[in-house]
Amino acid sequence: MDIHRLPALSDNYIFLLCDHHTAAVVDPALAEPVLAKLKELGVTLGAIFNTHHHGDHVGGNAQLLQYFPDCVVYGGATDQGRIPGQKIMLRGGDRITFAGQTAMVYFVPGHTSGHIAYYFPSPEVNSPGHLFCGDTLFAGGCGRLFEGTPEQMVDSLHQLRQLPDHTLVWCAHEYTLKNLQFALTVDPDNLELKKRNSQVQAMRQQNQPTIPALLGEEKLTNPFLRCDRPELQNRLQTQGTVHTFRKLRGMKDQF
Repeated sequence: MDIHRLPALSDNYIFLLCDHHTAAVVDPALAEPVLAKLKELGVTLGAIFNTHHHGDHVGGNAQLLQYFPDCVVYGGATDQGRIPGQKIMLRGGDRITFAGQTAMVYFVPGHTSGHIAYYFPSPEVNSPGHLFCGDTLFAGGCGRLFEGTPEQMVDSLHQLRQLPDHTLVWCAHEYTLKNLQFALTVDPDNLELKKRNSQVQAMRQQNQPTIPALLGEEKLTNPFLRCDRPELQNRLQTQGTVHTFRKLRGMKDQF
């Protein structure tokens, strides 16, 4: 399975998954870049995997279905009626298959009430799996809470944090630099975070994408995955993971 990262809008990424003859797309914000890549590769579109219902993730669904009427649209069961063309209603624990690989579905509410993520474990030992997590987990951050609660988001992030360190995180926005700049304000003594921030600064100066990210690196540098760490709680003067997350998310919303 080949993965193609397609930039869209101001900072979105669309992901096109391809085997030899067919493709699936994750969160098509727009149809045009997907159609152009499909033409270039000479493949047809068989599936749309949506993580949630926001327009910058489903905006291309309707037009893609005009070109590929047999394409199957997947999304969370809780999002039924909010995702254009949705045919398959997924719940946490479900499995889907594409390109001979089986993805596990995670129910990860918080950003929205119906958000899901898709995780493709590697079929080979010591090779990375692939996590398509929409706006739940970002490189260096996490999504805003539009419909969910801090408790839900903490649980959602905890689920994703259990995946192997070598998992590649394909999140839907290029927010990494700003996320790390914020992270340094709450975790300034984190040497791994300082190192990563320098690397990301250099990459963005050259207009290089920072996605995919490595989950193991997220566990060391992303404050939203570190809300249970005593050093972070001490700095924020909080007690408990949820309390720490709530304060952290409020600070990031104002950053």
